[in-house]
Amino acid sequence: MFRFANPEFLYLLSVLPVLILFFIFTVISGRKAIRKFGDPELVRQLMPEASPKRQRLKFGLLFVAVTTLVFVIAGPQFGSRIETVRRQGVEIMVCLDVSNSMMAEDIKPNRLEKAKQMLARMTDGFSDDKVGLIVFAGDAFTQLPITSDYISAKMFLSSINPSMVSSQGTAIGAAISLAMRSFTPDEKAGKTVLLITDGENHEDDAVKVAASAAEKNITVNVVGIGLPQGAPIPLDGTSNFMKDAGGNVVVTQLNEQMCREIAAAGKGIYVRADNTNSALRTLQSEINKMDKSEIDSKVYSEYDEQFQLPAWIVLVLLILEFLVMERKNRIFQKVKLFS
Repeated sequence: MFRFANPEFLYLLSVLPVLILFFIFTVISGRKAIRKFGDPELVRQLMPEASPKRQRLKFGLLFVAVTTLVFVIAGPQFGSRIETVRRQGVEIMVCLDVSNSMMAEDIKPNRLEKAKQMLARMTDGFSDDKVGLIVFAGDAFTQLPITSDYISAKMFLSSINPSMVSSQGTAIGAAISLAMRSFTPDEKAGKTVLLITDGENHEDDAVKVAASAAEKNITVNVVGIGLPQGAPIPLDGTSNFMKDAGGNVVVTQLNEQMCREIAAAGKGIYVRADNTNSALRTLQSEINKMDKSEIDSKVYSEYDEQFQLPAWIVLVLLILEFLVMERKNRIFQKVKLFS
C-alpha cells in the first residue's frame, strides 16, 4: 500500500514544465548570442572550454533533484502492518448505564454526558491497558470488545445515547455478567469491571453477579452518578419531563445503597461522581494499584514514513550538480567523460 501524507504538495510538480521551458529558452538565447559574433563553428573553436553537454547534465541533475524533492515534501508512506506489542497493564471492561434516568440533569450537563466525559479523560490516561465497553438499560450489549485501540474507544463512546438499547430498565447484573465473559483468557492479567450507573436496578440480582465476578478474581468498581435527592427526566426535544401512569413527574434518585452493595460484593470500591473530577482521580488511583501483567496487544500501524531515501537522493544530486562545472576543466581536458 502506498500513499502521500501531504498530497497537496504534488501540485508543485507543475513547476517542472516551466523549468524545462526556461532551460530551452536559455539554450536558444545562448545560440543566438553566439551567432551575433560570427560563424558558430568558428566561435566554438575560440571557446574550447565550453561544453553544452555539461550544461545539459547540470540541468538534468537539477531537474531530477527538484522532482524528487517534491515527492519528499509530499511525504511518501508505504505499507500497513500489525505488530504484537508486550505491555504491562490491566484489562478494564466498562459497563455504562444508558437508561432514560441517565438523562437527568442533577449532574451537569446530564448524568450520561458526565459519565462519557469522565471515561474520555480516563481513556486519555491509559497507555498499556486494555479497555472494552458495554452499554446497558433493560438489556446489555457489547459496544466495543476489549482492545488497546483507545482512539476507537473514544469514537464509540462519543456516539452513545439511550436509544441504543430499545428495552428500558437497568439490568446491572446482565451487564456485569456480559463483562465477565468479555475478558481475554489470560489468567495472569488483572481484570476489573467499571460500572457507571445511577443504581436504579429493577431487573436482576446485581449483588449476586458481582460476588460471582469476585470469585473469579474480577473486581467490580462502581461509580454512582447523580444526586441522592434526584432530579426529573427531561423529554428529548421538549421542555417537559417524564411522567408516570398517574401523570406525576418521575424523579430519579441515585441509589447509593445499591451501588455500595454491588462494589462490596465485587471487592471493589464505590465512588460518587459529582461536578468535580474527584471520582476520576480515585478510580485512576485504584486501577494503578492493581497487579499489572504482561499483555499482548495488536497495534495497527497503517503507514510508515519513507522519505529518508528520497531525501538522500536529493542531497547527492545537488552535490553533483554543484561539482559539475559548465566549462571543461583544463586539468581533466584529456578525460573524455562528456564528449
